[in-house]
Amino acid sequence: MAVGESRRGAQSRRTFLKGIGAIALGTQGLLAAPALAKGAGDYRSIHLINKRTDEWLKTVYWVEGDYVPEALTAIDHIMRDWRAEKIRRIDAKTLDIIAATHTLLETSEPFQVISGYRSPETNAMLRRRSRNVARKSYHMRGMAVDLTLKTRRIRDISRAARSLDAGGVGTYSRAEFVHLDSGPKRTWGR
Repeated sequence: MAVGESRRGAQSRRTFLKGIGAIALGTQGLLAAPALAKGAGDYRSIHLINKRTDEWLKTVYWVEGDYVPEALTAIDHIMRDWRAEKIRRIDAKTLDIIAATHTLLETSEPFQVISGYRSPETNAMLRRRSRNVARKSYHMRGMAVDLTLKTRRIRDISRAARSLDAGGVGTYSRAEFVHLDSGPKRTWGR
């Protein structure tokens, strides 16, 4: 019997996909099986590597209208404040913006996360070093990510994100990353 076929006692497609949310593969990465979701209905996936820790994640995090708790937990870990080893739930809308931007860029390469969640202490330290760090940064609320791709120009990532017409998009060409957040719609940088 194929996954998703209904029969008394058979596992539903949604239950099956939720069950594969995130599978640990050693200390270097986490993987979910998005290939199993193909043809299984509406789903969203995300592919990330944390540039600071070398940890990576490829997972289906949303299936047929429901977020997958195990996948969200794995995403929170990858996007944690690695300096303070603190974790916060990453806002689901932020994940949707990341995933949609990735889709528009038509690449299988993972986004490199430069900064995800930041504790207030880490944000204050970074703010002392740079005037570009906001006092009330959305990073501290789990609503922002700074990222890049090796094979795409910063302005192309920024253009794709801006086309979504959702949240904040900051372009940092000199530092070679794009800031995405799920706050109010706004853009800055070049």
